[in-house]
Amino acid sequence: MKRTSGVGKLFFRLAGTTYTSAQSPPSLVQDHSNFIRAMFVSPPPITKAFMLACVGVFCLFILAPQFEPYFMLWPLQSGYFMPWQPVSYAFLHGGFTHLFFNMLGLYMFGSELERVFGPKRYLNLLLASTLSAAAIQLIFTMLIGSYSPTLGASGALYGLLLSFGMLFPDRIIVPLIPPIPMKAKYFVAIFGGLELLLGVSTTQSGIAHFAHLGGMLGAYLMIRYWRNARRR
Repeated sequence: MKRTSGVGKLFFRLAGTTYTSAQSPPSLVQDHSNFIRAMFVSPPPITKAFMLACVGVFCLFILAPQFEPYFMLWPLQSGYFMPWQPVSYAFLHGGFTHLFFNMLGLYMFGSELERVFGPKRYLNLLLASTLSAAAIQLIFTMLIGSYSPTLGASGALYGLLLSFGMLFPDRIIVPLIPPIPMKAKYFVAIFGGLELLLGVSTTQSGIAHFAHLGGMLGAYLMIRYWRNARRR
């Protein structure tokens, strides 16, 4: 069974819309109207390129599925690990739903973060989250003796989620389930705690919880590095 980095199974059943006001959300009518309008705004270049690459790779391996395993992130002890896999796995997805929810999250959170950080720093943030997620997942699979591969952009996406919470801690987010307005910093804390709990308690779930935590760790370290460098 493939171990997917499964935001579609966990996160975006909860993810909803974000508000520009840090104090109080608008009415539900205003919210849905603003969200629908936002969906027609083209994402900035790095976010768009990543989304198009993921969709393109997904379509490519529908036509040539025999080549997909070479680009999954295989455990070190499996004998199938290759040096490009800590990057290439992020462009693969286990199905349409997995792809759709990851791209939705990338659009929702990544677009705004790219506009704040700029293309160069945003790309560094994506890369740090992706590599950190891969490193933590490789360590975890080695410790538990797993031979299942990992694929998906969810590690990078969880890094973006943490970054959003650090940059906009008081921004109001309304999850789909449950539809309770909460500040981004609490949303991130709840999800980080859930990932840790699920990672420890459900090693056979098919979802790479520790890869998600690794993506959050990579983003945190990158943002802390930038902040410390600015103080010098």
